[in-house]
Amino acid sequence: MSDPVEPLILDLLEWIGQRSRPYAEVLEVWRTSCPRLPVWEEANGRGFIDHLHVQGQPALVAVSPLGLEWLAAQRQGRERAASNPSLPPTFNSRLRRLLPAGELKR
Repeated sequence: MSDPVEPLILDLLEWIGQRSRPYAEVLEVWRTSCPRLPVWEEANGRGFIDHLHVQGQPALVAVSPLGLEWLAAQRQGRERAASNPSLPPTFNSRLRRLLPAGELKR
């Protein structure tokens, strides 16, 4: 069985995207007290997150070069999986089918 944190890390990195986001916003959305789903902590531990500090400005976070590499590899894997209908759908595609359009927001 695959690690349940993997798709959530993918979601986190895609949510942060190509631009930096305020540290406080990221923690508000992604920090969890659930020891079984340490998404923020796991992404940091793997080196997927860069912390950016400029004096006098709010702290920012961005996807690190290592995180961008991992994200690209995951996207390639999803493209391969999408072309193979025998593989199970990803967490987000299952969730999108269950929720009305536009309701999947963070």
